[in-house]
Parts: sequence; C-alpha cells; structure tokens
Amino acid sequence: MQQDEQMKQKQAMMQAQDQEIKEKLKDFKNKLLVMSGKGGVGKSTIAAYLAVGLARKGFRVGLMDVDLHGPSIPRLLGLKGSIQSSAESNKGIPLKYLPNMEVMSIEALLGDKDTATIWRGPLKIGVIKQFINDIAWSNSDYLVIDCPPGTGDEPLTIAQIIPDTKAVIVTTPQEISLSDVRKSINFCHQVNMHILGLVENMSGLTCPYCGKTIDLFKTNGGMITAKKAGLTLLGSLPLEPEIVSEGDIGSVAWMDKGDMPYTISFNKIVDMVADFTR
Repeated sequence: MQQDEQMKQKQAMMQAQDQEIKEKLKDFKNKLLVMSGKGGVGKSTIAAYLAVGLARKGFRVGLMDVDLHGPSIPRLLGLKGSIQSSAESNKGIPLKYLPNMEVMSIEALLGDKDTATIWRGPLKIGVIKQFINDIAWSNSDYLVIDCPPGTGDEPLTIAQIIPDTKAVIVTTPQEISLSDVRKSINFCHQVNMHILGLVENMSGLTCPYCGKTIDLFKTNGGMITAKKAGLTLLGSLPLEPEIVSEGDIGSVAWMDKGDMPYTISFNKIVDMVADFTR
C-alpha cells in the first residue's frame, strides 16, 4: 500500500512538472533544434552563432545547451560564471550574453569544467526538463536548442516535450556526413518534427595564396541532399580559419566584418531563419 501511494505521488509530481513545462514553453514564440547526424560538423558553432545572430537582429533569444556530455556553448561565447538561484522564484538564473539573450548549459553548473558527465537516459531526460522548467527564462522570440549528434535521448526528449520544435540540420558536404544526415531527416519525419532546413558547413576553403577554392570535403552535398529530400538549403558556410580561432577564445568579432565570405553567408542564413519563422 505504501509503495502504491508513493507511486501515485511520484506520478502526480511528474504530471505537475509536465504541465508547468507546457505553460513555460508558451513564453517562447519559436523553438529551434540545431541537430546533426554525426559529430564534428560544427553543430554547436552554428547553434551558438545562430542565437547571437538572431539576438543582434533585435529578437529576444534563449540558447539552451542540452549537449550534456560535451557542452561547448559557454566556451564558444566566452561565457564565465555559474547559474545562480533567484530569491524571488527559487529558479536558476540563466547566464546573460546580451541584454536580449540568455544561455543555459550544464557547464555552468559544473565546478570543474573538464568533469565528465556520466549519465544514463532517464537522468538526462530529467535534466532537460529542469533546464526548461527550473530556469527563470525571460519571454523570448526564439529558444535555440543545441543537441548532441545523433538521434538518441536528447533530441527524442525535445521532440516529445516540445512538439512544435523546428529542426535546423547541420552537415558537411562529404557522403559519410550526408548519410547520417539522412538518418536525422528520417528521425524528424518519424517524430513529426518540422525541418526548417539544412546548413552545409565546411563548404570549401579559400587558398590564402592563390585565392582559389579548395573543396576539402567535396562540394554541393548539402544542396543535393536537400533537393532529394524536398527540403530548403538554408546556406553553405566556407571553412574559415579566423572563425576557428575566434571560437577558441569565445569571440564573435567576425560578425562585424561584413566583407568576410563566412559572415556574408551566415547573415543570409540568419535572415532566412527569421523569415521562415515569422
């Protein structure tokens, strides 16, 4: 009898939390899940810079890093500090990157930034729910979610608890990446998640000596995949050593360099995302 009562109480608490999450999500007009079929394609970089790009256009943005095993958003943006508790709401206060942009990442809860997060599925699902419900997010035009690669617990949890999420899928042009992207596309179809479009990253390197483009990872793979799947190619981003260097030091100074090919291409992606979600 006591076990039955405890089970009922636990179920009631879970139902109450799910209802709170449902109400909280109403504070976000658009929810964007940045995902990829495999690691190493620049997914977190795209998620971080997409959030910053939207914020710089004047939108209110929340950036939620649910890559619990390999969080990199705070380092990409040069964010320091940890999550503090609000005396008024007893909820965590997200990190502030811009006046109109807030960030939440598991790294902001870890004392040692190099600590390995060794968690199984149920615990990860609970943490993702807490990221939404137990954080004092401001009302936002966008909630951008950075997810680990693949089609595991994290993207599935997002699909289940945020059913109106739209996916932005990141790939590189070579076939080994595109084959995994097709799995991500099928995943979205199976969970009824709308795909906003594909972003092809690392699409060519401009030789600093002769100015010619070197297709290190082949070319046009993203465009061909998008066309075959009936999806929109939001844009192709070239390999740019300066972006790598700035990411390592947590800088986005490249965004102010309007003549840089990467900046031009990325701004077009941000514009398309904004246009498609109005």
